[in-house]
Formats: sequence, C-alpha cells, structure tokens
Amino acid sequence: MTISFYKYHGAGNDFILIDNRAKNFSCLSERAIAFLCDRHLGIGADGLMFLEKPIDNTDFSMRYFNSDGRESTMCGNGGRCITAFAKKILEQKKEYIFSAIDGLHTAEIISENEDISTIRLKMVEVKNVEKKGEDYFLNTGSPHFVRFVNNVETVDITAEAQAIRYNEPYQSEGGTNVNFVQQTANELLIRTYERGVENETLACGTGAVAAAIAAQYRKNELAENTIYTSQLTTRGGLLTVEFCYKNNEFSDIFLTGQTAFVFEGKIILPSSIN
Repeated sequence: MTISFYKYHGAGNDFILIDNRAKNFSCLSERAIAFLCDRHLGIGADGLMFLEKPIDNTDFSMRYFNSDGRESTMCGNGGRCITAFAKKILEQKKEYIFSAIDGLHTAEIISENEDISTIRLKMVEVKNVEKKGEDYFLNTGSPHFVRFVNNVETVDITAEAQAIRYNEPYQSEGGTNVNFVQQTANELLIRTYERGVENETLACGTGAVAAAIAAQYRKNELAENTIYTSQLTTRGGLLTVEFCYKNNEFSDIFLTGQTAFVFEGKIILPSSIN
C-alpha cells in the first residue's frame, strides 16, 4: 500500500497528516500506524491524524492516533496542525469548525508566513480540577496530571512520570499524561510525558491548557467572569492559553501557537505490516 502524507509540527509536537475523506486508509492497523510513526523505520512522529469527511455542519472530522498506533483522546497541537492542513487541501478559509473525539472545535488562522501559521484553537470546557496533595489532575480533552517543581530542567521526567502514569488510580483508567511545571514571574516552563508516546514530547497542547488552569487554580485567586492568560515555554516553542472562569468552571479556553508544514511525501507500507 502506498500512502501519501504530510508532516506538520506545532511547537515541536510533530504529526503525520493523511487525507482520509475517501476512507482509503481506515483499514490501517495499530501496527501499521506505529510503523509510520517510528522514527527509525517509518516517517517519524508523535502521532498520526486522519482528516475525514465532515459531520453535520462542520468543515471536517479529526481522528487522532498516538505513536503506539492506538486511537486516542484530543490532541491540542494536533488540532492546530490539522487546521493548517485543512487550509492546504480544502476550501481556504480563516476559520474552520471540526469534530474530534471530545466534541466540536473552532480554529482561527491568525497569521500566515509561507509554511508557518499561527492558529488559535478553542478547547473543550473544564468542569473540575482535582487536588491530589500538592498535585493536580484535570481533563482538558485528554487526562493530565500536573506537578509544580522548583526547576523543571532537573526533573528525571521518564522515571518520575512513569511512576505516576503506570500506577493507580490512573493505570486502570487507561493512564494519564504527566506534566512538570515551573512557575516564574512571567511564564510557565513545562515538560510533558505523553501516554501513547511513552516519552517526553517537545510540547503538548492539552498539557499546556492543563498547566495554565492548574497554575491559576493553585493561587486560589479565581474571580468570576474573569479572563486569564498564560504564556508557556515548552521545549519546542511558545504557547499561549486563555480561559474564562465563571460558574465555578473554566470555559472559553483557547490554545494559540505556531504550526509549521515540514514536508510531504509518499511511503510504501511493507506487505508484512498491512
């Protein structure tokens, strides 16, 4: 099988994008997707996405798979990258509405410069933040554990994240993503271990949203009908998170940052992998 693909990244969080509106690739197995995402044998990526036919009054549908080949929950940077991809292959617009596993999302293309776009993505509402001792757990479209540290660079992220990700109560619930966050006067420094990738990624959009909300929640200074903005530095670039706190919930959540088209190509899937 020959597969045409596009490669994008959002703040270093990289993805394989495939136009699957004709359903030609729906038969790809977990093993095949894992092969495509393999950085030694395949194309290499943190995940793979299908752009599929729209549902209801949307522009397209998004299906996301982690690099282990398993279909997963929402990916924020992936949602921004698939929007840039949509503009390349669909009707060119400044705003797109698409459906994902966690519901509908609106994405606005704020600016473009050749293959780099700045995209603002509306995320799902967050209804609950759980305090776990000095740590936090919340679902921003994907489950995230957030731990605040004094120096994010000294964290043994693999060991510490796996001790959380593979233990209860998260293991029996499919695991969780784990974020380590350092709060400075002007920004949040964040490193994320992603389940399904089973490694640190250069950025994580839903993780950035989780960190921004947890950081404000931690201050215990939330005011009704107030908009909060956080700047986050990931290992792959800068992200901005905005949200409003009202009725004891977090709504009007937006994730903004750059995406980049990297390259396009074709790959022949070995018959042994099909």
